[in-house]
Amino acid sequence: MAKKQTSAPMIRADKVSVGYGSDIASAVCPPISVSMKAGEGLAVVGANGTGKSTFLRAVAGLLDVLGGQIDVFGRPVDERTRRFRADVAIVLDEDSYLPALTVREHLLLTARGHGMERVSELVTGIIEEFGLTARQQAAPTALSSGQRRRLLLASAFVRPRRLMVLDEPEQRLDSGMRDRLAERLAAERKTGGGVVMATHDPVLVRVVATRAVLLGEEEVRVVSPEVAAQAIEAM
Repeated sequence: MAKKQTSAPMIRADKVSVGYGSDIASAVCPPISVSMKAGEGLAVVGANGTGKSTFLRAVAGLLDVLGGQIDVFGRPVDERTRRFRADVAIVLDEDSYLPALTVREHLLLTARGHGMERVSELVTGIIEEFGLTARQQAAPTALSSGQRRRLLLASAFVRPRRLMVLDEPEQRLDSGMRDRLAERLAAERKTGGGVVMATHDPVLVRVVATRAVLLGEEEVRVVSPEVAAQAIEAM
């Protein structure tokens, strides 16, 4: 189903400084200014320690910025609002699941909790797509690291969303699943959704992104996906 599109930016970062300290002096990279509309993909690229994950946590409303402002859907980021939580699907570089539930139960609860329709059919399809059919009755704690990553990604696709915020979604996936994920995220854009992702995968950048932020210790540049992919390959 196509998502509602508007001409306004889905994400707008204006001279945003991010870090884990209390003032701009603790920022991990120079200020970031970039915007992204519905139907676009934004890749955040750079060497380890340049602030990719930190910036994504700020976009997700999980970390306050040290300077500047991030707007999502034309409003300052506020992860506490029902509207933000309904519109933004987040997968970060950490496991987050309900250990008492099986894989299938976890996805059913996620879908039902977000008011999705034809939940059983939806969950069955996503389980197959992410290669979890044989493990759907297993608890998350019994899964391999790669299978747990697939479960977290699957959880983002069984709920409504206008924007996906993904921190290195390719982590712990085999090459076949990475290719499938790239196709799925490209399809997300084509139906009007937005994707912002930190990644070290040049294939994801080339297939999914329409622009990229290249982070460095002394400079931040907004570049084409091809320039960003080549920068990854050179790292």
